[in-house]
Amino acid sequence: MNFLAHLYLSGNNEEIMVGNFMGDFVRGRNIYNQFPKHVALGIELHREIDEYTDNHAVVLESKIRLRPKYRHYAPVIVDMFYDHFLARNWSHYHAVSLPDYAQFCYRTLQKFETILPAQVKYLMPYMVEGNWLLAYAKPEGIHRALSGMARRTPYDSKMDEAIRDLKAHYTDFHREFVAFFPDLQKMSSEFIENSKH
Repeated sequence: MNFLAHLYLSGNNEEIMVGNFMGDFVRGRNIYNQFPKHVALGIELHREIDEYTDNHAVVLESKIRLRPKYRHYAPVIVDMFYDHFLARNWSHYHAVSLPDYAQFCYRTLQKFETILPAQVKYLMPYMVEGNWLLAYAKPEGIHRALSGMARRTPYDSKMDEAIRDLKAHYTDFHREFVAFFPDLQKMSSEFIENSKH
């Protein structure tokens, strides 16, 4: 649930942000019949981001490091690790401070509460209370998030142990994030720009 990256990569359009944020909780292809145009566009962007990330050679390096232990949960863990590096180095990517940006995101999402899927409505109070977007900047925040996901997973994902791997290979994961993220930024901004035509 790399919420910070999805929100950030949406640009300044609030409806795109909302769609991109809730993309994991929306199924099906007829999204333009279910949601306002720019919310649907945000859901499309979310799917493009996921597909692009899954197939990127640099991200594959991160996943290979985790796959022997975490198997098909490795991509989820890498997403969270990368959200940590985005939050940790936030001032390199955005002029607004992370605490202020996080509050702006929470207000925006609450503004569109009526169209949020039920699962998103359920998690929002926990997200706001725990200030997840800001918490991602510290390894402890990532550990809490992954431990929560491990509890909700029906199988033994071991995601609650992943913080050890982050600390053990911190420099490698950070290097891979820095190499990958500009490509993802470029893809996302081009997708939004091309969708305006």
